[in-house]
Amino acid sequence: MTTKVLNLYAGIGGNRKRWSDVDVTAVEVDKTRAQIYRDHFPTDTVVEADAHEYLLDHYDEYDFIWASPPCPTHSKMRKAFHGSDNPVYPDMTLYQEILFLKHHFDGDWVVENVNPYYEPLIDAQNVGRHLFWSNFYISDTDVETDNIRRQDWGDNQDPEGKYGFDVTGYGLSPSEKRKVLNNCVRPELGEHVFNAATSDRQTTAEDWVGT
Repeated sequence: MTTKVLNLYAGIGGNRKRWSDVDVTAVEVDKTRAQIYRDHFPTDTVVEADAHEYLLDHYDEYDFIWASPPCPTHSKMRKAFHGSDNPVYPDMTLYQEILFLKHHFDGDWVVENVNPYYEPLIDAQNVGRHLFWSNFYISDTDVETDNIRRQDWGDNQDPEGKYGFDVTGYGLSPSEKRKVLNNCVRPELGEHVFNAATSDRQTTAEDWVGT
């Protein structure tokens, strides 16, 4: 059976790469990333729009929702290197969407983000360098989740062995290419999470976290 999926803050589609039997609407506000996604997944519907607003307007049209809202204001890296010189408010879009989905969406959902520099305000499941909030259980996995290291880049070539995307031809500098790819959820991890949502489950989110 085909699963109707809303993929929010889709980037170039790292999380989506290994999904099958899906009808996907991807929402990405950045035009270059949206075009890379469109070129790699020509059967998906790609919407260039604000994902936060799109969720509010269209959430009840889907079976499964994945959201990866922006992470920089939550990250330990930004706090370590920029926090004292240029502090910013954490972007509460993250928690708005978690609470909205938890209380208003009847299908399966997951919100992904980094391990933050603070104690998460809502309990989450920890997998590698990611936190996942969801209404289903996600088992641990040995899927590699580290970013691409600078020393792995080599001659400004895309490390397609890790991600399987060709991001050449879009006018991106080497550092921009690395950033675009590093912002991906690894395809293997996206598959692992999606399979957890769509398989028959004996364990629910309520079994691992207080609600």
